[in-house]
Amino acid sequence: MTFLEKLRCLFTFGQGVALPLPEISADTDPITLFDLWFKDANKSGILLPEAMSVSSCGKDGYPSSRMVLLKAFDEKGFVFYTNYASRKSQVLEENNKVALLFHWNVLQRQIRIEGEVEKVTREESANYFHSRDRGSQVGAWASKQSKKISEENELASRFKFFNDKFAGQEVPHPEFWGGWRVKPKYIEFWQGRASRMHDRICFEKAEDKWQQYKLHP
Repeated sequence: MTFLEKLRCLFTFGQGVALPLPEISADTDPITLFDLWFKDANKSGILLPEAMSVSSCGKDGYPSSRMVLLKAFDEKGFVFYTNYASRKSQVLEENNKVALLFHWNVLQRQIRIEGEVEKVTREESANYFHSRDRGSQVGAWASKQSKKISEENELASRFKFFNDKFAGQEVPHPEFWGGWRVKPKYIEFWQGRASRMHDRICFEKAEDKWQQYKLHP
């Protein structure tokens, strides 16, 4: 999409008129609806529509949130990748309950997802790792994510070390790096409306079946 096309999309979607909701029926599947909204977000020209907030709470009781990028989704869940030694991963190890939030302001839409996380398979992590650009692969080895930097040029030195180490060969997938899958139990679609008469459509999983209801805004 060219720069002018992105501007045209932003102008079209940003007129203060909310997009119409897709047809919602009793058997509407929330993953299918997410796919429709995610495609709308991609078409709108929003920068990084796959950006989402991940909120979790470790054993100390303090909540923490951070932005990550959604890399895959299907009926099994929503996947992002990170360093397994990072603070976010340590918190997820302590408490596997998590919340995701997508906010697409220009579309007057947001999606809240609550569920539990599990690690994706080693094969899935390796396949995604090798699809990344080489610099990002080397960066995964260089960064001791969430650890304090002890020297001013420590990170640059580590990047050079691993870049030289793997020169002329495929960068191996590190065991400490991989994906988390959020298995949803609750998904809420919020559509902004005039006079704050917003739509809130909720899907809650019970006995492996999705139940649907609406909430007051």
